[in-house]
Amino acid sequence: MRKREYDEDDVRVRPGKGSRPRTRIRPAHEDAIPAFVVAVDRGRYTCLVESAGEKGRRRSRKDHAEGAAMSGRVVVAMKARELGRKGIVVGDRVALVGDVSGMADTLARVVRVEPRTSMLRRSADDTDDTDGIERPVVANADQLVIVTALADPPPRPRMIDRMLVAAFDADIDPMLCLTKSDLASPDELVSLYDPLGVPYVVVQKGGGLEEVRERLKGRISVLVGHSGVGKSTLVNALVPDANRAVSHVNAVTGRGRHTSTSAVALELPEGGWIIDTPGVRSFGLAHVSVETVLAGFPDLIEGTVQCPKGCNHLSEECALDAWVAAGHADPARLASLRRLLASREGASDDDQS
Repeated sequence: MRKREYDEDDVRVRPGKGSRPRTRIRPAHEDAIPAFVVAVDRGRYTCLVESAGEKGRRRSRKDHAEGAAMSGRVVVAMKARELGRKGIVVGDRVALVGDVSGMADTLARVVRVEPRTSMLRRSADDTDDTDGIERPVVANADQLVIVTALADPPPRPRMIDRMLVAAFDADIDPMLCLTKSDLASPDELVSLYDPLGVPYVVVQKGGGLEEVRERLKGRISVLVGHSGVGKSTLVNALVPDANRAVSHVNAVTGRGRHTSTSAVALELPEGGWIIDTPGVRSFGLAHVSVETVLAGFPDLIEGTVQCPKGCNHLSEECALDAWVAAGHADPARLASLRRLLASREGASDDDQS
């Protein structure tokens, strides 16, 4: 066999990396379809696409809350690479491209996250490696419904306090939803939060939900609370097709078992949205400043002028004691402020005092 001779034509030359200049210009995606994120699961985003009549019109917070034009098709999407590390959470308003038909085994792309009107966050300081990093919970909510049972399990005021601080930080209206009133009276807990002016509703098993529906109507409300307080039961009563899993409270520990594993947005029949979240046993506030908490007490802000620099308003040097003693503010308001500040400092959520 004759030996083959090779020349330069047999050498494979790879094209240089500079053959196609890179650019920072990204597609505008002007034809992207607006959508509302209703669930997030392992990098897949379940979105509700607006009706054709609404396409291209910029929607206000009230428009999204009422949800009348959001009764469209469900589309599953993934995040486009160009968004980088930008997070997407339930409640986000996004823009989709690609296959937005909503048919089985199709996948669209999220190419844009619209500006948020609010963001409820909590810090991951309930873990062993306390890092104080903010963890987004939901976006664009305008009402935080703190669901707590009056008994079985007993209420935990410190946990409620921390959630109220999170509401102040996110500029979201808080509301207390007191469940299981057939087992205990709400009077003591209601009196504790009267000085804060926090609205509340009281419900019981088998009772009417007219007041609850009225307060939720036309709003985007996020429900938070301990496991076992009846949150999923309440959601199932408000949205008959929700089918949220429910469980019982452990008789030994007094704690509920996590049944909801991820947040999900559900449209209310009378208009509006509720976002059900998994039960929590802590609500970190490492990302919230003293000034943010104080902003929720405008009647006390003037009294802090004489406070020493860097005052945390919990020490004896705080000028608020003299301010209140002089009759400028209600002592109960100062007590509430300090209770919230103490909860921010890391007091245990399981402390029921």
